[in-house]
Amino acid sequence: MRDRKSFRLHFGLLCAAALALVAPSTSPQSQPKSTDWPSYAADLAGTRYRPLDQINASNFNDLEIAWRIKTDNFGDRPEYKLEGTPLMVNGVLYATAGSRRAVIALDPGTGELLWIHGEHEGKRGGAAPRQLSGRGLAYWSDGKEERILYVTPGYRLICLNAKTGLPVSGFGTGGFVDLKLNDDQDIFPDLTTGEIGIQSAPVAAGNTVIVGAAFREGMTPRSMRNNKGYVRGFDVRTGKRLWIFHTIPKKGELGYDTWEKGSAEYTGNTGVWTQITVDEQLGLVYLPVESPTSDFYGGHRPGNNLFGESLVCVDLKTGERKWHFQLVHHPLWDMDISSAPILADITVDGKPVKAVAQPSKQGFLYVFDRITGKPVWPIPEKSVEVGSVPGESYSPTQPIPSKPPAYSRNGVSVDDLIDFTPALHDRAKEIAAKYHLGPVFTPPTASKLDGPLGTLSIGTASGGTNWPGGSYDPETHVAYLYACNSCVEPIGLVAAPKEVSDIAYIAGTAGHEVSILRGPGENAGADSPKPSKKRAGSEYVPMNVDGLPLMKPPYGTISAINLDSGEIVWQIAHGETPDIVRNYPALKGLAIPRTGQQTYNIGTLITKTLVIAGEGHITTTADHPRGAMLRAYDKKTGKELGAVFMPAPQTGSPMTYMHNGKQYIVVAVSGGPYSGEYIAYALPSESE
Repeated sequence: MRDRKSFRLHFGLLCAAALALVAPSTSPQSQPKSTDWPSYAADLAGTRYRPLDQINASNFNDLEIAWRIKTDNFGDRPEYKLEGTPLMVNGVLYATAGSRRAVIALDPGTGELLWIHGEHEGKRGGAAPRQLSGRGLAYWSDGKEERILYVTPGYRLICLNAKTGLPVSGFGTGGFVDLKLNDDQDIFPDLTTGEIGIQSAPVAAGNTVIVGAAFREGMTPRSMRNNKGYVRGFDVRTGKRLWIFHTIPKKGELGYDTWEKGSAEYTGNTGVWTQITVDEQLGLVYLPVESPTSDFYGGHRPGNNLFGESLVCVDLKTGERKWHFQLVHHPLWDMDISSAPILADITVDGKPVKAVAQPSKQGFLYVFDRITGKPVWPIPEKSVEVGSVPGESYSPTQPIPSKPPAYSRNGVSVDDLIDFTPALHDRAKEIAAKYHLGPVFTPPTASKLDGPLGTLSIGTASGGTNWPGGSYDPETHVAYLYACNSCVEPIGLVAAPKEVSDIAYIAGTAGHEVSILRGPGENAGADSPKPSKKRAGSEYVPMNVDGLPLMKPPYGTISAINLDSGEIVWQIAHGETPDIVRNYPALKGLAIPRTGQQTYNIGTLITKTLVIAGEGHITTTADHPRGAMLRAYDKKTGKELGAVFMPAPQTGSPMTYMHNGKQYIVVAVSGGPYSGEYIAYALPSESE
């Protein structure tokens, strides 16, 4: 552990202020929970909802910046991918920040720094598959003691005293648990460079803290063999492991036989890299599981591959499986279950149902009875296309929900292509003609110079709803889901050179050099080598016509879905029309409604009357300088009610809280040349 060092900032006056803030005269239990934001998604049910209405339709446009904090110095370099959502509990705001994934405590009214904790992890941090500040942390209290828990890039679970930022000595070894140990597997090739980590927040429920696992982006894995993404529960007081769930079953366990030819022994990934939700009253945990190795080729893992791309319900205290539902058999599309399941108490056909609703990249909202796992509405198996990639094993059917209807595009046809003018539509058809098109679950194709170059897909890697997930209003039983409606991606497979990978086929395009594709943020953390001037490869291939999106609008949408009826109440385009569209010469004079924006990482916030979400791209209009807007919509109708300026795109999901009688909205912004910053908005003092 010689490479592990920690740092803390503790000035006497700051500590005194912190202790005064976090030690109110009343106990933590007496604080109104509806005014705080104690969990990543507001609560353990994943609702992202707070019934606050000081900020409303009449004054949203009046919001001003109350405070802001740049994260540049929380690491040895700035971060341009700040995805965090802070917590606010008992008068203190907590967040992860910067390229070292420091934990910071702030005064929620002023943004003043109270304390900071971070870990120097050396080579282990530099080799981590998921770097930078991550998405958040967990808070736990028994009414007397308060703790903050988070996972470092090097995959260590750290437990801090919420009042001081100091490690809790009785937790694990000196306040940390090495998550590469006691995992029912030997992490290879070694503990320093072994591929496993996580960027999402742990979940604290009852006296258990639950941690999943994440890996490199899976388009071009170096091997069919990888570490496995098991999920574990730990005692929040001692750090002792309480249970483990094998997301790839071991021999003798349920599901092992769905990994044919012994592929369960060497296949990896199948982690839970996104947020986990918990029903504390029922004592149930809901695990959204990702794809196995590899994302687009499964010839080395024949069979349905449980629990890949499955929603799994386990017991909070024991980790015992209660039920599961596999959303995608034999995964081939990178349709990871990418966001937190939403717990919703709904009424269907006059009967109360304790439900769990799972958003997805494929634009389906899968709704189940969260106690039994039975679908609320039928999810029949339907025949899908079987591909022809050599050595591949295909499932002839996939489960497709009957209700609600798909809330975003999940397939590509000629009718989906840009059609502002006949000429643009013809050019789009020329591009699309080089690819294989089809509905949801159209399989990847082997890339050929004479065509097809691949399958033109949507609703796969970056489509539909990604890691920010959805929001839910428990009073009206309506879910609100942002989706990328135009994140089209060509999926072509090429034979992997032996020096690149031992997998038979990996993502690539015929005629192009095969290379390892890098995910956003990889090798960008504080302990990584400084980046080279040569740009790294990316898995995202732009599909456009002179810079115009290949697909017709809307490019990004927010949908309101009534979970009592399973119907879409309204759907709107979210985000300003991109500059390239508004300024394109051939479109001058055409009346083009707002298109929304083509991005995959927008989270929504729900208050008493509003749906709030920021834009994911920069625009310049007559109404505002170059930047992005934080927009508010009417929950009932989707009508826009107001917007305030942000200097950079929203990159972390917004949250809200009340402090000293004042409502704040905090959002993380970053991207392009703008390094990470948390910005807090509130109404001007004179209007209170």
